[in-house]
Order: sequence, then C-alpha cells, then structure tokens
Amino acid sequence: MNRKGFSLLEQEDRLLKYCDCNNIEVNGIFREDYSAKNFNRPEWKKLIATIRSKSPKQENNILFIKWDRFSRNIEYAYEMIGLLRKYKTTAMAIDQPIDFSVPESTGMLAVYLSVPNTKRRMNSRKNELKAIFFLPGLLTCPLCGRKLCGSFSQG
Repeated sequence: MNRKGFSLLEQEDRLLKYCDCNNIEVNGIFREDYSAKNFNRPEWKKLIATIRSKSPKQENNILFIKWDRFSRNIEYAYEMIGLLRKYKTTAMAIDQPIDFSVPESTGMLAVYLSVPNTKRRMNSRKNELKAIFFLPGLLTCPLCGRKLCGSFSQG
C-alpha cells in the first residue's frame, strides 16, 4: 500500500501541475514502479537513452517529487548527477529544490540524499536481524538463546 501522496498517479499529477504553474514544457513522462536503490530500472534506461539522443546544445530537466524518488543510494546518485550534467540535464526535486549554481546548496543535496540512504541501510539491517533471530512463530534472545514472547516493532 502506498503512503498518501506517493502513488505514481499522485506523483505524476503533482509534477504536471508544477510544470503547468511554472510554464515548463513536458517532453516526456517516464513512469517507474521500481525501487530507487539503483539505476538499473527499465524506464530509467529509456530516459537515459532519450537524453543521449537529444541535441547536445539542448538543456533538459528531469523532475521528480523528492530526492528519494531519484535514488536511495548516495554514491549512485552523485554518479548519475555527473552523467546527467555531461548531457546538459539537471535532476530536480520539486519538494526539495537545489540550485546547482550555488556551491553551498550541494551541502543540502548531501542531506537530502543521505536520509533515504541511511533509511535503506537501517531497513536492510533490521531485516537481517529479523532473519537471524526469528524462528517459526517465536523470537529467540541473541544472548542466551531463550525463546521470547512478542514481536519486532514495525515503526
């Protein structure tokens, strides 16, 4: 189940309204229902192919809601931002705007990118711990091996 405001249709609607209000011409819509943990995503590959085929003089923007929709991996995100710059394309989050012409704003970009990266790692670690300590129907104490009552917090 998607959180309110993060379904693909809701995101697309918000982005189109943003473009309309800011007089931005929409040249294509790429709908991706894959995790942003890396850029090995079918629609992203199509988007990159489209960017590469454009005139090298034409500047482009890729719009999305928040930076965690772009990438949940800080290293891959910076690498992709560099690749996009090579093709005169700027990645832009409408809820977390970054002015790449201002050097100080790259610090804010680091914050925006590091939060989903940290959450991704924490969830991964939490899932590892669940796999280690969860027995069918029971929990086991990692220190003494005794069976415990209860469950993991889902928060």
